[in-house]
Order: sequence, then C-alpha cells, then structure tokens
Amino acid sequence: MIVDLFKSVMSLAELNSEYGIAKSTINSWIKDVKEIKVDENEVMTLKEVKALKKEISRIKEENEILKKAMAIFATKN
Repeated sequence: MIVDLFKSVMSLAELNSEYGIAKSTINSWIKDVKEIKVDENEVMTLKEVKALKKEISRIKEENEILKKAMAIFATKN
C-alpha cells in the first residue's frame, strides 16, 4: 500500500509525515519490490531474488547432507 502510494501520488516525505514510517523503512520496501530485468522477457523483484538465494542455500545444504549420508552407507556395504 505504502509503495503503491509512493509510485502513484505521494513523495517519501509525505508518506513519512502522514503515516509516521521512517524514510529508510519506506526506501527498503521500495527497493524490495523494484523490478530487476533478469533476461529479455523476465523481470523479478529483489524480494524474489532474495527468496531464490535462500532456497538455493537450503538446497545446497540438503545436497551436502545427502552426499555425507551416501558416503556413510557406501562404506557400510
């Protein structure tokens, strides 16, 4: 809602004054939803990129655990 107001009609100072939200907070919200061109036909928000990075990190960790488990089971046979 705040970001939509910023994009359409209100300045950062007006939003800060009317809603009592710190300018830095509003700026971080704006940054999170700013679109980033990934390739010719695709855009993502910073929030989506952060979520994907988090998921990649989790999957890498799971992969390492599975590799260790495979090594343990391979030595038992």
